[in-house]
Amino acid sequence: MPPEATRGTVRRITVVGEDVLHRRCQPVTEFGTDELATLIDDMFATMYAAEGVGLAANQVGVDLQLFVYDCADEQGVRHVGHIANPALDDLPAPDRTLEDGSEGCLSVPGPYRTVSRPDRAVVRGVDQHGAPMVLEGTGYFARCLQHETDHLFGRLYIDRLAAKERRSALREMAEQQEQIFTRRARRADNLRRAADAHAADAED
Repeated sequence: MPPEATRGTVRRITVVGEDVLHRRCQPVTEFGTDELATLIDDMFATMYAAEGVGLAANQVGVDLQLFVYDCADEQGVRHVGHIANPALDDLPAPDRTLEDGSEGCLSVPGPYRTVSRPDRAVVRGVDQHGAPMVLEGTGYFARCLQHETDHLFGRLYIDRLAAKERRSALREMAEQQEQIFTRRARRADNLRRAADAHAADAED
């Protein structure tokens, strides 16, 4: 795990139906602050406790345009980091192909469904210090970038499903979420113990 995860504290993940997940988030305007750094650390810890590959700020109840990620692309290259105020480029049709792929969501615990998205994504934004950055992804990483950017505009992957499929996913979530919450809590405890051991080793 990256160092952010060992510094962070696991937070509660919001669930579909909570208002903060269904509206456009506010842009980040204050950079280089301890509060923003702590939020990023906490988001990484929360993402790993929930076994995710991406997590948006509104998924921990924070109304800011920010997400973190730890995701591989189609070549198996691992991408780890964060981005604030992300905006997806509108790529011309010759530069992208729609691809069906399975998606789940930490805020819709349990179900996975097939969603069609472009196989390539370019996201522009800034880092926690306000420095411009560009993320380019293909394959699963492209899907991750689009999924997380969607979150910050109040959209979940189930909003892209037909009504019948969406209802089916929500029923499946209701059946599985307690078991998933228990597993997340167990992983959060393991992460806390690992972080405590890491801190003790550092002191020695």
